[in-house]
Amino acid sequence: MDDADTQRRGPRSKGLLTALAVIAALVFGGFAALGTWQVKRLFWKLDLIERVDQRVNAPAVAAPGPAQWPRQSAANDEYRHVRVSGTFLHKQETLVQAVTALGSGFWVLTPLKSADGTVVVINRGFVPLEHRARASREATEPKAATTVTGLLRMSEPPGAFLRRNDPAAQRWYSRDVQAIAAAQGLGPVAPYFVDAQAAPSPAWPVGGLTVIAFQNNHLVYAITWYALALMVLGAAWHVRRDEQRLRQTDQNTG
Repeated sequence: MDDADTQRRGPRSKGLLTALAVIAALVFGGFAALGTWQVKRLFWKLDLIERVDQRVNAPAVAAPGPAQWPRQSAANDEYRHVRVSGTFLHKQETLVQAVTALGSGFWVLTPLKSADGTVVVINRGFVPLEHRARASREATEPKAATTVTGLLRMSEPPGAFLRRNDPAAQRWYSRDVQAIAAAQGLGPVAPYFVDAQAAPSPAWPVGGLTVIAFQNNHLVYAITWYALALMVLGAAWHVRRDEQRLRQTDQNTG
């Protein structure tokens, strides 16, 4: 619409202006609320990153026992530096497909049975395709009781994007502890698994490959929502200024 068309149009009705003002207020409030929510999420994420960093770098503590299992949660326990002792049940290991800095292959998840009968699944580390067969690495397997130190991880969903775990075919795409325990006949196991840290001597599987990364785009989102809120204010100011001009013109020509 050019200036001539604007000049020919008369002032908007009070009803229309009221409706526009209500809509603008609602949209502005919505955008501002979303921006504020993202700011809160930003501080929550920064706090989470700090807490996880403290857990990872803290001295290792005993892994939670059965009495503590019901209270385990990602918010309070994920990436906690823990240690657990027992004997590996190598014949009941499970291979979970993985892509790491070392390439494509598998995580080797092996149950560790403690002296009291408690079973914790240990992610012993990564093996490439050529070491998928246990026979290719059996010589370096820990045979006696051992202590594993690593990071506590919560059980993962039953599959990956567009690929569900298939226990019957032994095709695993996520580290679903309970499903793995059921498939291997392990009975009750801890609701978490432990990512083993790197071994002092090079051998398959390779541990210590846990990737700790959190997406933190909340500041960008907050700025975007606040910018949209300011654009609504700008549009409202433009309409108000245009309306005042139209009314002034209408009075001068009346």
